[in-house]
Amino acid sequence: MDNVSRQAIQLQEPTSPPPGPGWNLDALVAQLRLSREVTHNIRHQGRIRRTPSRETVAGILDGLKAALFPSHYGQSEIGAENIDYFVGSTLDNALILLTDQVRRSLAFTREDAAHEDELRAAALSITRDFAASLPSIRGLLVSDLRAAYHGDPAATSFPEILLGYPGMTAIIGYRLAHALHRLGATFLARLVSDIAHSKTGIDIHPGAEIGPSFFIDHGTGVVIGETSIIGERVRLYQAVTLGARHFPTDESGALIKGNPRHPILEDDVVIYAGATILGRVTIGRGSSIGGNVWLTRSVPPGSQITQAHARSNGHVD
Repeated sequence: MDNVSRQAIQLQEPTSPPPGPGWNLDALVAQLRLSREVTHNIRHQGRIRRTPSRETVAGILDGLKAALFPSHYGQSEIGAENIDYFVGSTLDNALILLTDQVRRSLAFTREDAAHEDELRAAALSITRDFAASLPSIRGLLVSDLRAAYHGDPAATSFPEILLGYPGMTAIIGYRLAHALHRLGATFLARLVSDIAHSKTGIDIHPGAEIGPSFFIDHGTGVVIGETSIIGERVRLYQAVTLGARHFPTDESGALIKGNPRHPILEDDVVIYAGATILGRVTIGRGSSIGGNVWLTRSVPPGSQITQAHARSNGHVD
């Protein structure tokens, strides 16, 4: 037998099996069950329930956008003869899916252990009211779209803004999320906002109150807190923060939630890039806050606040 044949036989000889993976699966499963059920149980009302699906909610958001602006977010073959059919079909499908996601979300926000039939009825009522608000939401969005077109010299058309401006994408998400938040679907509203946030880098809490003709230019890094109130024709640039200055606690040390703690911007205010405004302060109508200003005090209508002005007046904070 030649050397080549001997090597072939050696290669065919069975080798020892590889060692096991090394983890004790049964013990790990038992320890995780103990954590879930006993030591670190975080279940709402102690019950196992299905959470809303982020993927499904993202699809619903796409469907709602297509129903609101079908020639921009809808199918490419839409024409005058079939646009209503497309809107009706798309909207019906989105609302059916939305009802189920609202039902799931309510199970985690209601204090009482509601029966499934009650949750379904409440979800259907919320979705009906949300659907009825869509025409007015579209009207607000068109005002925002016009504000972006007229406020940005680089904007060449409405389609460019709808398809290519992250600020517009974030505002659409906010308007839809705010309607859900107002109707009581707060958990789902926050999920809608976060989907828009993940796409744009713009974080708008659905509880914020924002008037028409709102424009966010560039937008990355903008943060708008839960109790912010923004008037009409307000413009923000990138990296603007409307945040809270203090977080009051109760006698046990727990944070007090829901109290007004974010700024109020009156009509026709402009906040330039990198500005930070903290606390329940009021920026008066027609004011302009310069780039990188740190502001924790109210300013009267018509104010022009720059870094130099804030430092020279000793009122940065």
